[in-house]
Amino acid sequence: MTVEEIVGAFQGAMLHKSADELADLYAEDGLHEFPFGGLPPYEGREAVRAGYRAAWGASPAVPREVERVALHRTDDPEVVVVEQNAHVQVGDRPITVPGLLMLRIRDGRIVHCKDFMDSSAIAKVREAALSSGLGSGLSSG
Repeated sequence: MTVEEIVGAFQGAMLHKSADELADLYAEDGLHEFPFGGLPPYEGREAVRAGYRAAWGASPAVPREVERVALHRTDDPEVVVVEQNAHVQVGDRPITVPGLLMLRIRDGRIVHCKDFMDSSAIAKVREAALSSGLGSGLSSG
């Protein structure tokens, strides 16, 4: 897969809340980190699958669109940075969650992802979930 295909498939997995689609993009020993999220990393493809299945399954946010703002190539041919906005619905409230992904891609698979999400937007999702009676379960990603 090309970088563009991997990024598109990553964003598609987010839109579908599909842990399987996401995990299948990773190398067997791929690493997914949340540098500012306070969450432990997912180490290995199956940990990505299990972690996202749990996180997305518990999240009251319904994705409506994952907008790619920009794709930045770096001096390292394996590394790209993706700027994106996840537009979600929580109850009757639309919320935009800006984020950055720093992806290291080797041989058509993600070997390392650093996942940065706007913590104030995540707080808005949690607040909307509580005020809508939907619970507060939401993790990064």
